[in-house]
Amino acid sequence: MALNKEVFKTRALTALIFVAVMAVGLFWNAWSFIGLFTIIHFGAWYEFVKLMKKIHGAKFLPYCLPGLVYITMPVLMMFDLALTWQLYTTDNTNTVLYNQLIPCGIIFSIWINDTMAYIVGSLIGKTPFSKISPKKTWEGTGGGALLCVVVIGLLGYFIPAAKVLAVQHWVIIAAICAIFGTAGDLLESKIKRMADVKDSGSFMPGHGGFLDRFDSLLVATHIVWLYVQLFV
Repeated sequence: MALNKEVFKTRALTALIFVAVMAVGLFWNAWSFIGLFTIIHFGAWYEFVKLMKKIHGAKFLPYCLPGLVYITMPVLMMFDLALTWQLYTTDNTNTVLYNQLIPCGIIFSIWINDTMAYIVGSLIGKTPFSKISPKKTWEGTGGGALLCVVVIGLLGYFIPAAKVLAVQHWVIIAAICAIFGTAGDLLESKIKRMADVKDSGSFMPGHGGFLDRFDSLLVATHIVWLYVQLFV
């Protein structure tokens, strides 16, 4: 029991540090945001290359190319959603306009979906969702998605800063994150199964690596970015 308590304490402390780092990166300023996602980018790439080496051996290099779409593109899309460069040619200075609203919406949607899916699945989950991830259930996945949409919709309605976007946009963004975030989680689980590893890395004791933490984000960001470009 003592060991279990120690493991729980380690995981809880790691999770708190993770949330604090994410909050500083997201809410401090544009440069903290750039720094946060630069770290995520290279951390995810490091783990992805290691996984490709485990799967494909010495011939791993060509199999790393999809990482440009899987890892680099969503990070650049996050920058595009949050940052606007303004160049003032009169005095040769420039500034960065930073609006973290949509990136925060994506991240919070994924966190809420994951948390609610875990809770609902633990309480009433019975039907396996996928052989790739045996712990997932249809009840947990569906319940997590539904609650994610409801919570984000309510936040979009009641939080003044979020009213820049109509509530229906927040609902759709939350639905996209729930659906494609789950797809991202399954994709990473498949890659780990092929590499015969439990976690993609160990930068967060008890919680895995960069890909374990951001697998949902990497896939969902593609679709949210496309939706924003077309409809917002």
